[in-house]
Amino acid sequence: MADFTLKPPKKELQQLAEEYWEKSSKKWRSAEKAAFAAGTAIRKGNFSLKNLVTILKWKSARSVFHLKKNSSDQIKDALKRVSSPKMSTSDAMNVLIDLKGVDVAVASAILTAIFPRRYTVLDFRTLEALGHPRHNVAFYEEYLTFCKALARGDFITPQNNRPAPTALRALDRALWRWSKNMSIKPHQTRASIEEEEDGKD
Repeated sequence: MADFTLKPPKKELQQLAEEYWEKSSKKWRSAEKAAFAAGTAIRKGNFSLKNLVTILKWKSARSVFHLKKNSSDQIKDALKRVSSPKMSTSDAMNVLIDLKGVDVAVASAILTAIFPRRYTVLDFRTLEALGHPRHNVAFYEEYLTFCKALARGDFITPQNNRPAPTALRALDRALWRWSKNMSIKPHQTRASIEEEEDGKD
């Protein structure tokens, strides 16, 4: 069983979630808004490649090339299956990682875009904030359980004016921002930091 240790103080999580959004570029904010709009469309029955590509452009643009190697029927079938609220986390993850161009982290982003109240993104920065490296589907389930428990606390609340206004999504932003703050070197300029943040994935 994975052992998670929250590194940032709980009292700082809400501010970190806000900082994540405020310090993101307009391009990144636009990509996140589009990804959650695409996730909503999938949840409502639009199982198009276009919606899936929109989500990947948000979290892993490099994967789009490989994703397009899947047939339209494969994409449609996978999205139809994972958009069922009755599907278990492990089953949904495995359906997605069977697609070309989708690994565990990308699958977690797809599921988060579709069901932001149920899932969160597995990202190297958020994992760093919890003292752990990236792992497999079983690890993701443990990570998700831990994050859901954190999100139920009173120290992180939905960001109602942001895409996917859920406590779970705010927590993901907070953990990512904490890791980013830890990696900023004293000699870095604001411009170099913003340039790096334009390429988040």
